[in-house]
Amino acid sequence: MNICVMIKEVVDVELNIRARNGSLIEEGLNYVISSWDEIAVEAAIQIMEAAGGGTITVMNIGPERATDTLRRALAMGADKAIHILDEALEGSDSFAFAKTFAKITADKNYDLILGGRQAEDTDAGLTMSMLAEFLDLPQATNISKIEAVDSDKLTLHRRGDNGIEIMEVTLPAVVTVNDSLFEPRLATMRGIMMAKKKPIETVCLKDFGMDPVMVGSAGRKTTVVRLIEPETRESGQLFEGDEEETTKQVLELLVNEDIGDENLFS
Repeated sequence: MNICVMIKEVVDVELNIRARNGSLIEEGLNYVISSWDEIAVEAAIQIMEAAGGGTITVMNIGPERATDTLRRALAMGADKAIHILDEALEGSDSFAFAKTFAKITADKNYDLILGGRQAEDTDAGLTMSMLAEFLDLPQATNISKIEAVDSDKLTLHRRGDNGIEIMEVTLPAVVTVNDSLFEPRLATMRGIMMAKKKPIETVCLKDFGMDPVMVGSAGRKTTVVRLIEPETRESGQLFEGDEEETTKQVLELLVNEDIGDENLFS
């Protein structure tokens, strides 16, 4: 099976992310694979193992430092990588990313294109669905379980609005994974060493005939106007002592505390 996994380099959300004057403060930031995409890499490895073999290609769009995230995916077990590196892509949104991925994958005959349900930086969840539309492929989103793998189809569980949906998807297809699907494996020292020898192909837009006007500031459909840090939450009040007495204190506080101009229980 020939699988491609789309991964995105994002700011490590475990760190303290700060904004100033509506823009992100770059100093001190660390960049990692978006956690949903990391789960998609794990899914690709397990699907390939169930299918009895194949090739996994990881692909991303990003600056030169994004090579590190590709190496991470290769260390997990992917076979090769494609890094789309072009200054014209700066300022792209989900639409521009999907157009780029569609153009470069159109003639590569992937049996399955995988990605995370959404990215940790924008939480948009749009790129993979638009990619499926541009490639005219069936898609399954928010997958929480892979029940069966056949040469020409997958049986999947999807988290829907009203419960778990069980579906069969005919390949080739585009699939996005839920964060509950798998726990991504840690790269072993052997995997890290092997990743250094695995090929990373770096391409620019002209290499696969992509018009720069379709991406970046010119091609995007949405714009981030500004970034706003959330307000700092006030520290809570701790009640200690006898359970009956502290319960009374809590109830008294809730009843008498002002919330705007209205009482909590009015």
